[in-house]
Amino acid sequence: MILKLIWRNLWRNSRRTLITVASIAFAVLFAVLMKSFQDGVFNNLIKNVVGYYSGYIQIHQNGYWDEQVLDNSFALKNSLTTQLQQNPQIQEIVPRLETFVLASKGNTTKGCMLVGTDAVKENNLTQLKNKIISGSYFENNEEAVLLAEGLAKRLDVTVNDTIVLFGQGFHGVMAAGKYKIKGIVHLASPAMNDAFVYLPLAVTQYFLSAENRLTSISLGIDNPDNTDAITQNLKASIGQQYEVMSWEELIPEISNHIKADAISFYIFSGILYLIIGFGLFGTVLMMTAERKYEFGMLIAIGMKKSKLELVLIGEILLITFFGVLLGIFLSMPLVIYLKERPIRFGGETAKAYEQFGFEPLFPTNFDPNIFINQSLIVLAMALIIGLYPLWHVKVLNPVKAMKK
Repeated sequence: MILKLIWRNLWRNSRRTLITVASIAFAVLFAVLMKSFQDGVFNNLIKNVVGYYSGYIQIHQNGYWDEQVLDNSFALKNSLTTQLQQNPQIQEIVPRLETFVLASKGNTTKGCMLVGTDAVKENNLTQLKNKIISGSYFENNEEAVLLAEGLAKRLDVTVNDTIVLFGQGFHGVMAAGKYKIKGIVHLASPAMNDAFVYLPLAVTQYFLSAENRLTSISLGIDNPDNTDAITQNLKASIGQQYEVMSWEELIPEISNHIKADAISFYIFSGILYLIIGFGLFGTVLMMTAERKYEFGMLIAIGMKKSKLELVLIGEILLITFFGVLLGIFLSMPLVIYLKERPIRFGGETAKAYEQFGFEPLFPTNFDPNIFINQSLIVLAMALIIGLYPLWHVKVLNPVKAMKK
């Protein structure tokens, strides 16, 4: 009987019910979109900067990060390699030898970052091969380079051209060599795209007179959420000779930016929820005022206030439930679409983002937890606001309520 009464009450004034359902649905839609965009943009940023190069964890000689010179490189020991390979959470181990050099073609010379790396392992970690836009991927022991697209434009070179690299090798020796350009790669980070040169690890070690030496080991892990735990475990197990750093320590500006933006997200979410709350409260207030006479009459003819409150809470639950479901139904295809076809800015807006090291791409993140969490928040808000008609019924005087 109570369920029938609840259902009929909802559709006695279908316009009022639909307005309330629509208010809740759009509240869920906006909340989900805001959170999905935030997570998607920063996941893309981390993927670009971390997944494209640094890895989630790096190992260096102790003191290297404070003074990044070749003299602070280290010789790779079999014991360290074995220990890393035995860790089931570590999926990729990429040895690198990195240093600043000058790249020259004709009368043009540019400073760049030389990255000596294992061709196969690098591709497994960063999918470098997929980023080639011209030419082909290099092989280990091949005396050829991959040049970042922006640097290639600065030097005005293309595939099969030859560049000269100048730098300072291990223990201050002079390093110079000519290398053929095997491929041009596009890197999502603008700073990397303007400055990176890749050379096979063994060739780089010979070029810098640093045989069997590395400046870093980049690690790919099975679950990025476990980065901190894996970092702490490695710090405790591999000894004081090495420093183990997570990507948040390697790129603190990105980490700090994400944390700062998370605070701004909560502020904007608070404003959004405040607007949503006032909208819902206005709808519930209107609904309660319209039914004042009805409530008074039901109590006057003998209906207990507790049963009337039960009917009202049932109505609120059903309306809220329908609104939340509609909000999820509307937001889900939109989030999926914007994930597959993200918003990409162009022109001056894109240039402004690139100056700060961001790719001007705004994808969403399709995470079921976003839908669940935002729906629960809106549901809780609607239920709290729905307490008003219950309080109204509790203090209602039926005689006064039936006077027009």
